[in-house]
Amino acid sequence: MKLQTPVEISPSDFLLQPFERMLFVGSCFADHLGRRCQEDLFRAVVNPFGVMYNPASILHTVKRTSEVPRVAVFTLGTNRVYILKETGEIVDNCQKKPQKLFREEQLSIKECVDFLSEAIEILQQRDADLRVLVTVSPIRYAKYGFHGSRLSKAVLLLAADELVKKYPQKVTYFPAYELLNDELRDYRFYASDMIHPSEQAIDYVWERFSETFFAATTKQLLHEWEPIKKVFAHRPFHPDSAEWKTLRTDTLAKAEQLLDKYGADEGIKNQFLPQ
Repeated sequence: MKLQTPVEISPSDFLLQPFERMLFVGSCFADHLGRRCQEDLFRAVVNPFGVMYNPASILHTVKRTSEVPRVAVFTLGTNRVYILKETGEIVDNCQKKPQKLFREEQLSIKECVDFLSEAIEILQQRDADLRVLVTVSPIRYAKYGFHGSRLSKAVLLLAADELVKKYPQKVTYFPAYELLNDELRDYRFYASDMIHPSEQAIDYVWERFSETFFAATTKQLLHEWEPIKKVFAHRPFHPDSAEWKTLRTDTLAKAEQLLDKYGADEGIKNQFLPQ
């Protein structure tokens, strides 16, 4: 008896190495994945100018940032954009200005592909070895109506597919949308609003992400890092106690030894070790 429809994910033709330079841009789902990477020793920059829901806004972030990632992750949320009537420009944030100042439009598949292609070309000029992961956010947009939300996601899914075909050696699609909608098809995997994924669902997507893209060395590093990370995340009741100070000092020493073992330089140590 089959009680699920598992999503099959093909092995990746590239793998994330320890301390990989990454850039996450997109919907709040990019925040979820990006923060996990930051916690697990990747040099990840996550939505440096805020959450960006559509391909045009993703391009705007890429243009504004000076980051030079080896891996960029674009998480597409919607094909809907808001245009400032006065200038005709797509805005990334309406900044709580009156709705009457803007008009809402939907990007076509071609427009989505064009915006994302330009973002890829810009990043590729900074690092010729760039790899791009594209995913479609599984979060539904109730404000469009669920039929409208599905149509928007369909445009993004088709655009992502076109992008993979256009850059077959550069772009990889990760099926976060399918994992939640085709495999975790139950409201127990959603938060209380019945729209956003629960922590358990995010954990599962992260597990599949790491299985697909983490190199064996990266997995081993993170296995050794996990108990150290837990100590650093702990908030002691008595932070001035001798026991806590000893534990923290010992853990810092272990962490530095671990980072040395995997070839971390001083910049990486300064980024990940508590000061």
